[in-house]
Amino acid sequence: MKLGIVGLPNVGKSTLFNAVTNAGAEAANYPFCTIEPNVGIAPVRDERLDKLAEMYSPEKYTPAVLEIVDIAGLVKGASNGEGLGNKFLSHIREVDAILHVVRCFENDDITHVEGAIDPARDIDIINLELILSDIELLERRIDRSKKLLKGDKSYQTEINLFERVLAHLQDGKNARTMEFTDDEAAIMDTIPLLSRKKVIYAANLDESGISDPGSNEMYRRVVEIAEAEGSNVVPVCAEIEAQIVAMEPDDRELFMAEYGLESSGLERIVTAGYKLLGLISFLTAGPKEVRAWTITEGTRAPQAAGKIHSDFERGFIRAEIIAYSDLMACGNMNAAKEKGLVRSEGKEYVMKDGDVTLFRFNV
Repeated sequence: MKLGIVGLPNVGKSTLFNAVTNAGAEAANYPFCTIEPNVGIAPVRDERLDKLAEMYSPEKYTPAVLEIVDIAGLVKGASNGEGLGNKFLSHIREVDAILHVVRCFENDDITHVEGAIDPARDIDIINLELILSDIELLERRIDRSKKLLKGDKSYQTEINLFERVLAHLQDGKNARTMEFTDDEAAIMDTIPLLSRKKVIYAANLDESGISDPGSNEMYRRVVEIAEAEGSNVVPVCAEIEAQIVAMEPDDRELFMAEYGLESSGLERIVTAGYKLLGLISFLTAGPKEVRAWTITEGTRAPQAAGKIHSDFERGFIRAEIIAYSDLMACGNMNAAKEKGLVRSEGKEYVMKDGDVTLFRFNV
């Protein structure tokens, strides 16, 4: 899963980025601190993988990963060259979803580029800049398609669709609020519109607010906006997350308990991202490696095998599968086989979250 962080300057973007990726990007109290885009990788914690590692004592332990791209804070007019953010929007056009950091706390020591805290206004500013950037991209694509139309009339379908989307964007609406047929969606997939991507709002609260986000009026406003557009909201405190990442595991749990946190901000963001994007994980396990593989819900066994290697998909014979819970209940794979819990599945099998899998294939 790959997320692109957006937000106004000084809302906690880089602090949160540092915390969830431990990448050490600069974070300071002035606009445009992030000059070059930062890319960080964070492992996706999965207790199932930990249990499999205890069972197999593998040479390698490979969790799924979350890739996060942090760009300079956007400001009003970014699409027209104001600030630095627009320069880097191209870096997040290929991400799976947008992580939009919204400031939901007061602090006189941390300046706000708009002079006052207003989450709804801040969200509108960012959304508008993404829309304006998409309009520019879409207009170029329409012009190109019209030139190609002279030699191939099939481009008229694409032009008609793009012009409908363009009109929607020009009304100030996100492309993700539009509905498309399967054929139209396939065409739309060829142009990476930022305003069509799904969004996770990271509502950045202060230490006093993270224990009870619902009591924060600014947070509640972000939730209202997200619910209206089908997005997700994750309450975080970037400062607390920065402290959590520097702690030993035992200290971390005690510290989080003080704030009533059952999981870290990273874990909550990952959970929200998987849910929003319809992602699941299947697992492979053995003495050489235990590993989690991220796939989309509805993926069939051969395509899942292709995530490991293209040869696995081309030469797919069958998948030997056991549910993770069944394997844990049996204690080991041999006991599971004796009880008939290891299934042989063919090409039409739809993978399920937590399937512990061995693929058989022809070279």
